[in-house]
Amino acid sequence: MSSLTYEHARTIVAEALKHGESAGYKPLTVAVLDTGGHLVALGRADGSGFLRPDVAIAKAHGVIGLMMDSRAIAQRASDSPEFFTSVAALAGGKVFSVPGGVFIVDADGEVIGAAGASGDASLADEEAVVAGIEAAGLVARTGA
Repeated sequence: MSSLTYEHARTIVAEALKHGESAGYKPLTVAVLDTGGHLVALGRADGSGFLRPDVAIAKAHGVIGLMMDSRAIAQRASDSPEFFTSVAALAGGKVFSVPGGVFIVDADGEVIGAAGASGDASLADEEAVVAGIEAAGLVARTGA
């Protein structure tokens, strides 16, 4: 099993922001967390709102904390709102039930972290994160 390096995280952030800009997305913020939920890298495009870092971190935090992709979290929140409310409370609000949080997987298929983005529509956020993860030579797992 490999580990998530700072260089991986920097590449994910830089390439996700670059993808968002070239696709014409609203200004994004991108966060990369390790498997312990610790922030490894964060980047904000000029003009990104001041709450975007919290949202990007929460998207990645929920994925890595629950070991469920964003779509599974959204389904669970829809099926059992009380579950989601309880988890969000336990996590101090650091869980979001929309796409934009993505597992980072190594070549052996092991989860080594998660990345989240915020700033545009959730699927656009997710697309940018996937582009960043792939640019770092890693595999993105979205649940799609």
